[in-house]
This record gives sequence, C-alpha cells and structure tokens, in this order.
Amino acid sequence: MTIASEQSADTIDQLRTPALVVDRDAYRRNKERMDTTRPGLELRPHVKAFKSTALAADLAKDGHTGFCAATPLEIEGLVGAGLTDDLLLANQTLDAARLGRLSDVAQITVAVDSDETIAAAVNGGVRNVLIDVEVGMPRCGCDVSDAGRLGDKARAAGLEVRGVMGYEGHLMMVTDREKQAALVEKSMAKLLAAHEAVGGEIVSGGGTGTFDINTWITELQAGSYLLLDTDYAKLGLPFETAISVVATVISVNAKGWAVVDAGLKAFGLDHGPPTWADGEIMFCADEHTVLVIDENSPTLAVGDRVHLIPGHLDPTVARHQRFWVAEGDQIVDIWPIDLRHW
Repeated sequence: MTIASEQSADTIDQLRTPALVVDRDAYRRNKERMDTTRPGLELRPHVKAFKSTALAADLAKDGHTGFCAATPLEIEGLVGAGLTDDLLLANQTLDAARLGRLSDVAQITVAVDSDETIAAAVNGGVRNVLIDVEVGMPRCGCDVSDAGRLGDKARAAGLEVRGVMGYEGHLMMVTDREKQAALVEKSMAKLLAAHEAVGGEIVSGGGTGTFDINTWITELQAGSYLLLDTDYAKLGLPFETAISVVATVISVNAKGWAVVDAGLKAFGLDHGPPTWADGEIMFCADEHTVLVIDENSPTLAVGDRVHLIPGHLDPTVARHQRFWVAEGDQIVDIWPIDLRHW
C-alpha cells in the first residue's frame, strides 16, 4: 500500500495539502440547476471534466446514464465501473481495438471524421459511430460537405451510424449572451445540414457555456458545470464554484506576501492562475503560490489553510488523485479520480 492511499481526514484542517476539495452542497445545487434544463438523456455528461467514476455513478442515479469521454481510458474506466448503457468517445482514435474489445459488455460509440478513423473503428471492432463535423472550431471534425459521404462509407463498412456531433467550443466564452446565441445558431446550422445528409437519431454537441442556448442538439455534452472554474464563473451562468485546492501557508514575509504549498503542479494554468477570494495572487511557482498581503487581505500565519479556485477545471483535476467531498469543514466522502491518463 502506498502512502498516498493511506490518507484519511475528518476535517479540512486534517488534509494533506495541496488537496482538491468539493463543496457538496454547491455541487448538488449545480446538478439540480442543470437538470431543470437538460434532464435525463438530454444531458450526456462529459467525464473529461471530473475524471471520476464515483462522480459519474452519482449522475447516473439522476437518470444521466449516457456519458461521453475524451480518452479510451475514460471509456475503459466507465465500463469497469458498470456504467455501460451508452458511452461515447467524443474524439477520434486510431487505438479503437481497446474499445472494440468491450463492445460485448457495453454500448460504445466513437466519433469519426475521416476514412482513416472509420477504418480504425472497423478494424478495432467498434460497432457504432457518430460523424464528427467541424462547426467553426479549428479542431477535429469533417467538412459539412463530406459528412454524407463518410456516413455512407461507415454504413457500407458495417458500422451503425447513430448521427452526428459537433462542438462549438470556440463560442463557450462569448460573454454577450445575445451575440453568443446568434453565433451558436449559425454554428448549429452547419451541424443540422450535416445531419440531414448523414441521418441517425443523435445530434450531439454543446457544453457548459451554451447549455441553455444550444436548442438544436438532442443531447448536451457538458461536465464543467458540476464543479465550475473561474473561467466559466465569469460568464454569470446559474452555476457556482464547487471546487477549490486547499493549501497551507508555509511562509509569511513582512514585506507583504505569504507563500502556500500549492503551485504549478497543483493547477491547470492554461486559462490563467487560480484566484483567492480574500486577496490577490502574486505568482505561481512549481510548488508554491505567493499571496499578496496588504491592508485589504486577512492576516495570515504559518499553518493557516486557504482555498484557491482553479482557472481551468479539467487539467487541474488531472493533477490530483482524489476529491475530498466536504460539508462545511467536515469531510463526508472521498471520490477517487480514477480516469486520469490515457
């Protein structure tokens, strides 16, 4: 048994830091708010945001029994946890044999956007695909004009073509909601044109940032809404931050700063540094974050705990082994982050 696996704590103050903590009440409120707009199978939770089969199982209890994932390992982990109803790898893979081996025990669908990824699905034993369509974000996805051909090719190869997907990720952070709605409609017009050519019952797409605006899809791929990071929080969506990295003050300098024991290795910084509700952050280093101490910030002493909110949820989660679930200062559950890596 490793030292890490022996961790236990009854309160936040007893945690080894840095520690990834979930506010259970805020998490539950986020679930309820999404369910009023996307109940049951209208939501296909994206496990890449939280990477935990324990959290996924909690969502399944609410009727969200179809999941999407970004990596083959995430699909494998969901199958291992018995969450087998309807799993979508919302990404292209040439390593489809890993998923084909699971097709007798789970319904697995893979996104394809080329002759090569169709061939990989066939050769790997995958049975179901969605045609992934580029709808404005320069990433994966075929051109609208090629979607019908790919659908026909996949069917001719013996695959079940369940429909289409398209991710308007470039529109998630548009702050003007009226402008965002117009841009999403334009983006989804491409996806619907592709769906007309491809057929199938599924039109999959969207995310937390367009959860209530994208009314053209049959299912929403969203995951960040559950815990929320500061990047999404700035949009004013009806979700609240339910996650923080708890860190310990390890040094205080009379010149106006304090140092905590969580740095670059505890956060995903591609969407900016973490935030501290009680003041400003000076900078992040490998194992340290430096907090500004001035007349507007609380007095800190060595040993104090602080909560830092990550700027980007997904890569922050991938740096940790578990969620510590808290009600107030009490630890009430532990959710292993068991879907990390590839």
